[in-house]
Amino acid sequence: MAPETVKVGKYNIDATEYLAEGHTFCTGCGEALAIRLVCKALGENTIISMATGCDEVCTSPLPVTSWRLPWMHTLFENASAGISGMEAGLKAMMRKGKVPERDIKFVAMGGDGGTSDIGLQSLSGALERGHDFLYVCWDNEAYMNTGIQRSSATPYGAATTTAPAGKLSMGQNTQKKNMVEICAAHDIPYVATACPSYPFDLMNKIKKGSEVKGPAYVHVLTPCPTGWRTPSNFTIEIGKLAVETGIFPLYEIENGRYRLNVTPTKLKPVEQYLKAQGRFRHLSPGELEKIQKDVDEGYAKLKEKVACFPAT
Repeated sequence: MAPETVKVGKYNIDATEYLAEGHTFCTGCGEALAIRLVCKALGENTIISMATGCDEVCTSPLPVTSWRLPWMHTLFENASAGISGMEAGLKAMMRKGKVPERDIKFVAMGGDGGTSDIGLQSLSGALERGHDFLYVCWDNEAYMNTGIQRSSATPYGAATTTAPAGKLSMGQNTQKKNMVEICAAHDIPYVATACPSYPFDLMNKIKKGSEVKGPAYVHVLTPCPTGWRTPSNFTIEIGKLAVETGIFPLYEIENGRYRLNVTPTKLKPVEQYLKAQGRFRHLSPGELEKIQKDVDEGYAKLKEKVACFPAT
């Protein structure tokens, strides 16, 4: 039976809420919104393996759960290994006739810490082995669940509890790890960036990634009012600013071909994005200039890659 849908513009959206009310996400959490949208794009025939993090803690406080899909909590380091086992095991059982043949979407989810740090080995192994699954990274750019500690996805200059801003430190002093390019280097069929501030782009990419044969990876920027020190009603706007300044461009890599999905006529100054967040308010004019230069260079390199594959 096809799911009941609602018409939103030209899109038919699954009306079912797979993330139930009563979760404990912070007010204005971009991750909560992103999970809701992603699950609508995936639909009911989905199995989820989720690493420890805000997404797990806020949706499964014992003895209740907000999940209306088959869902398994794993450790920080093995969400990808868990979904690999489920995918291989269930498909083997289908081949042997032990369970009915079904088109099941196998999905692993984790935060930036559980993806770019602790879970990187597990993810890389699953991509290299070619498992038929989608990995979704919720990137709020720090270990928000355990106290806003820096991760390898924390951007240069951001203040966290383990990379504080003060007389002896300017905050995070390394660059954000480029997980999108790392995953693309595994030569997998589909890699993309997304943000809940652009909901239809996000859902389209999740749908596309879940339907390709083989591994797929979608990296979702999920603004965090608590860790980013922004108003709870500013989540959508700050996500849009990340894209409009070129700090977090929305693009996809499909079978090695790069495509920009949102192309501002002219990028806004990064200062508009940075100054709107408490974690960046300590930055000096010189540091702002450095970040602007880095963003300009990175965006230019991305556009060069896109130019290699003219639109068809």
